[in-house]
Amino acid sequence: MRNDNDVMRIVEGPKQARLVTALAERGATDLAEVEPAVRRIVRDVRRNGDRAVRRYATRWDGLGKSEPLRVSEDELHETWEQTDPDLQDAIKQAAGNIRRYAEWQAPKDKEWRREIQPGVSVGQLVRPLESVGCYVPGGRYPLPSTLLMTVIPAQVAGVRQIRVASPRPGKATLAAAAFLGVRKFYRVGGAQAIAALAYGTEDIPRVDKIVGPGNRYVTAAKKLVAFDCAIEFLAGPTEAVIISESGDPACIASDLVAQAEHDPDALCIFITTSRALAKTIQNEVRTRTRANPIAAQSLSRRGAILLVASLEQAVEIANRIAPEHLTLPAELVPLVQHAGAVFLDEFTPQAAGDYVSGPNHVLPTAGMARVRGGLSVLDFVRVIACQQVSRAGIRRIAPPGITLANAEGLTGHAEAFRVRRSHA
Repeated sequence: MRNDNDVMRIVEGPKQARLVTALAERGATDLAEVEPAVRRIVRDVRRNGDRAVRRYATRWDGLGKSEPLRVSEDELHETWEQTDPDLQDAIKQAAGNIRRYAEWQAPKDKEWRREIQPGVSVGQLVRPLESVGCYVPGGRYPLPSTLLMTVIPAQVAGVRQIRVASPRPGKATLAAAAFLGVRKFYRVGGAQAIAALAYGTEDIPRVDKIVGPGNRYVTAAKKLVAFDCAIEFLAGPTEAVIISESGDPACIASDLVAQAEHDPDALCIFITTSRALAKTIQNEVRTRTRANPIAAQSLSRRGAILLVASLEQAVEIANRIAPEHLTLPAELVPLVQHAGAVFLDEFTPQAAGDYVSGPNHVLPTAGMARVRGGLSVLDFVRVIACQQVSRAGIRRIAPPGITLANAEGLTGHAEAFRVRRSHA
């Protein structure tokens, strides 16, 4: 039996300092336990292709023995036609916002060239990746929202070949794929799906990059294939930090419970200057988790309320934690340094970012928000440097080039400058 007193424990003083240090130093999900099994699966798929993928998909993904790995375009179309109009409208609105946000993110000056000094022009080319694999979880919860979040930025970037893999895809996921015009959808998941996308099989062509969240097996597989196929990052359990000193308890508690229900290992932290609000939130969360066992487990194990002296201290702690999701008053935004996504004021639920507001919900966890943001159009393009030197330009840059090359002991590099200078 769960002890209700353990839900969102209030932490202050030395215990709080130790907890914050532990959170700031937390690493990625420990994958050591599953890596041996994942390594065997990846090796099997590389050697045996569809035969191995089908065997695992039949065992774990509910694939019928005679059921094709690929979902036909007719099935996708029929699923969309049979989808409830309200759900169709929701998919359309969410997709529209995600697409518009992705378009705003896209590089405006895709190609440019400028003279950096007389006779020396530099610039860049921006080219989309040729192919990507979008992994959409289908285990505890089918996630059509993740399909929208991974496919749409790739489309905006101009990726020509977009392949989706999802185990036991729900009708809403298939409907979302149909609406976006996805043509290659595979009903396979887990490490076997990642291996198939990374190395290719008879039915599943290999891709240049794999994106999308998943369980420990998916994450471990992405880690193992990362030297052969690009990935965006390794995502772990959901994380949420909320800062408030006078917010609506129902709104705050509902956000904490919403993120906690993703995973029993979700991390949920509320930071406040008000002891009264802390107690109210604790009671509100306790009430709201009675009918939500996953959230209750998460908030009992990895939930906490931190009492601090000021809102500035609260943001300082949040920056140390570098959470996936951060909610706080809008006036504190200038203090924010590390967060995957930021949600301002109490009428902005973190769930808005999960579904409909537009920014991507594929976000860094385990402190990776210190070095990068969430999935974006930029994850689907290559920025290629371009340079051109004229006869006059080579006369200007050859002397420092020769000097630097000689300093490194690379005489061939120095000669490449000398030859051109002599011909100029």
